[in-house]
Amino acid sequence: MALAIRVVYCGACGYKSKYLQLKKKLEDEFPGCLDICGEGTPQATGFFEVMVAGKLVHSKKRGDGYVDTESKFLKLVAAIKAALAQG
Repeated sequence: MALAIRVVYCGACGYKSKYLQLKKKLEDEFPGCLDICGEGTPQATGFFEVMVAGKLVHSKKRGDGYVDTESKFLKLVAAIKAALAQG
């Protein structure tokens, strides 16, 4: 069964491209293992929140910014690997 990844991003701020880039990168890293869905907010929120199996692991609103560095991406990869290991 695929692991659920949910990304809530600011639709009003034009963050959809950032979501799509992250989605592709994660799908390349974990082919066939993830169920990634994105939700753009209709109002300006500044959100770029990433949840792995229901747990918030990256939050722009809490100061994490975008997933725009290798270290931020590797933090997500580690959380996904841990969730996959738990089944």
